[in-house]
This record gives sequence, C-alpha cells and structure tokens, in this order.
Amino acid sequence: MTTPLPTGLSPNEFLAKHNILSLPQPPYSPDLAPCDFFLFPQLKKTMKGRRFDYVEDIQVNATRQLRAITKRDYQRCFRQWQERWNKCIQVQGHYFERDKTN
Repeated sequence: MTTPLPTGLSPNEFLAKHNILSLPQPPYSPDLAPCDFFLFPQLKKTMKGRRFDYVEDIQVNATRQLRAITKRDYQRCFRQWQERWNKCIQVQGHYFERDKTN
C-alpha cells in the first residue's frame, strides 16, 4: 500500500521524512540529451517521409541506420554534448539561443 502525499508537504520533504534516498536530477533539456540532438535526427534523415507497412520494417530500417553511425560520429556527438553542458553551466542554467551550426 502506498502512502499518499499530504497536501503542503513537498516531494523532497516526504522522501526525507520516510528515509527514501533521492538523487538530484538536472532539468530536462533536449539540447543536453544526446538522443534528442544527435541520435533521433540521424534516424530521421533517412526515415522521414517513408511509409512502412509493418513494425518489423521500421525495426530493420532503424537498426540499419543506427549501425551506420560511425565511431567518429559518436565522438563528435560527445564533443558537442560537452560543449552544450559547458554553455549551460556558463549561463547558470538560463535560456540561451542555440548556435545554428550544431
């Protein structure tokens, strides 16, 4: 049986009161998620606009595209990820315009 969260008690207070360990999470940003800025766009390049009759066809095509991504592509992705994290840290998490070249 779960204990309902009482009104007025924050989730962090509730977790602390019940000795539940929680780890801080950074705010979600698609600019900081490699799947959003690198992986999904890679898949979309070749699959966008195509129609598939069967789920298996989607799986085969997506797997083929994922396997086509080179080690060099992943290295570039992680360099970009570091640059994006650094920019976010520099602006202390505030909004900034993304460089259109990345």
